[in-house]
Amino acid sequence: WGILQSKSFDIPTICIGNISVGGTGKTPHTEYLVNLLRNQYKVAVLSRGYKRHSRGYFLANEDSQARVIGDEPFQIKNKISDIRVAVDENRCHGIEQLLQLKDPEVDVILLDDAFQHRYVKAGINILLTDYNRLFCEDKLLPAGRLRESRKGKNRAQIVIVTKCPADIKPIDFKIISKQLDLFPFQKLYFSTFQYGKLTPVFKNLEQTERALSSIQADEQILLLTGIASPLTLVNELHNYTSHVDYLAFDDHHDFSAKDMELLHERFNQIKAEKKIIVTTEKDAARLLHHPALKNELKSYLYALPIEVKILQNQEKKFNQNIIGYVRENKKNS
Repeated sequence: WGILQSKSFDIPTICIGNISVGGTGKTPHTEYLVNLLRNQYKVAVLSRGYKRHSRGYFLANEDSQARVIGDEPFQIKNKISDIRVAVDENRCHGIEQLLQLKDPEVDVILLDDAFQHRYVKAGINILLTDYNRLFCEDKLLPAGRLRESRKGKNRAQIVIVTKCPADIKPIDFKIISKQLDLFPFQKLYFSTFQYGKLTPVFKNLEQTERALSSIQADEQILLLTGIASPLTLVNELHNYTSHVDYLAFDDHHDFSAKDMELLHERFNQIKAEKKIIVTTEKDAARLLHHPALKNELKSYLYALPIEVKILQNQEKKFNQNIIGYVRENKKNS
């Protein structure tokens, strides 16, 4: 309405977010952009650090814990240590602090989950929507999961339909494109998740990475999640074993000592000789330094990494759009 001002900055800024409540894959898509840009540019990720036990601006370092910077920023910093990761609930202030960094200076800033943070005017807004619950088929809270009207999509330059089946049919692309009803200037892409190897959460123990294909049919899995939509992960594990039990908590759940006791009890109830605990990378960030996690469980605990793949042979085009924007808007370009 023009009452409050949005501030733009003299540096490439890319916002990744959604207009619904959680579960669209913001962090994996942010990591995709980081890996796309980090070989050519000095990348920084700025997040509010949702549910962190701190306030204000904080620049992550190798000793930062999830309680201080939030689980998603911790996950990104832990996986890609050579980039800057910062948190600040005031995104404008956070960007100003990042611009003061030297040796080296920041070339591009990725704003994680900032689509609705209107005080910053990003150069590119990327809007994510879940294939299983498109925003065009959803309703505003509390009747649905939308945090704002569907018209919010009009602020996006790029829309990505996430969590698509890997074997999605060409006709589905056309149907969804029509449903979303985007403007000609808005570019539409489709992505899916690819799962990596099971990775030990505690790397100092005598565990090694395991391919999902190494899971045997009689192996028992206890899946521990605190994410918005665990169904995709459950279905993936069911491809390898039918013995999948799970403890599902709300998104960004702050695991308590009671939760850790419940995890211990549930795992001990599994009488099979072959058994492991699988969790997400985001949940692993909160478990890594948890004081109530039993030591005897640590050698059984694995995180399952997720990577993003752009579908419909559009990956090269998407990458060129992003790199082209950064190149054209880089300082002293």
